[in-house]
Amino acid sequence: MLLAFDVGNSNIVLGVFRDGQMVTNWRLKTDNNKSADEYGMIISQLFKYEGLKEKEVKDVIISTVVPSVLYTLQHLSMKYFHRKPIVIGPGIKTGLVVKYDNPKQVGSDRIVNAVAAYAKYGGPLIIIDFGTATTFCAVSEKAEYIGGTIAPGLKISSEALFEKTAKLPKVELEEPGSVICRNTINSMQSGLVYGHMGMVDYIVKKMKKELKEYCSVEKDAKVIATGGLAGLIDSGIDCIDHVDKMLTLEGLELIYRKNKRQRRCDDRQNCAGKAVDVKNEESASENR
Repeated sequence: MLLAFDVGNSNIVLGVFRDGQMVTNWRLKTDNNKSADEYGMIISQLFKYEGLKEKEVKDVIISTVVPSVLYTLQHLSMKYFHRKPIVIGPGIKTGLVVKYDNPKQVGSDRIVNAVAAYAKYGGPLIIIDFGTATTFCAVSEKAEYIGGTIAPGLKISSEALFEKTAKLPKVELEEPGSVICRNTINSMQSGLVYGHMGMVDYIVKKMKKELKEYCSVEKDAKVIATGGLAGLIDSGIDCIDHVDKMLTLEGLELIYRKNKRQRRCDDRQNCAGKAVDVKNEESASENR
């Protein structure tokens, strides 16, 4: 089995894959203060609840936009699953050509989403991830990651309204049903939700136009949405073609497969290296 970690600013989404198929997934709160053992105990209980055995996990892969959590999960992987995890970053095969000015600046989650979306839907593509930030990514027909847009997410906008104003309350993120509202809570919901829908609609139109110019094709880009709030935004606009909430986890599984052969080669080299070390030690002790 493969255990995949998608670490976002707000949540960690875990997925377990067997023979390329997702068995189950969970969502945990991202907590910089939790130790590897604390996360390990939580995951151990989740495995028991689902009737899974930790010893069946043969590999671990991690995508994270929170560097402070990476060491914790690497330690967790080594201690509880006895595997050095694959971490999405430079040197990992993705099948994409990254056209960003500085490819190292692209969030690993954006690359993983692009890999999964291109494999499932082809190109050209626009991928929208409704997370802590709302990100838009453009992918060409030739599997080129061209770039995109980053905007404040719905939750960030909502929290900013609450924290930066004296009298506005916290509100649930849901459609109020109208934009002419008769109370403060509905007025805030209207501005947040419908304002976000308008932003998405406008950026998608602009990106489609720029993608056509870049790719020199008349075909419209498919628009794929993922993230916890994708369904809410999709309900009020027509520009999204597919909502795919498991996109990032599926992308991690695809990237694992692309790197599996190299992984086995590295393991064989490590084993060979250990064997040589043992022989050298035995030889040295005989000479002594």
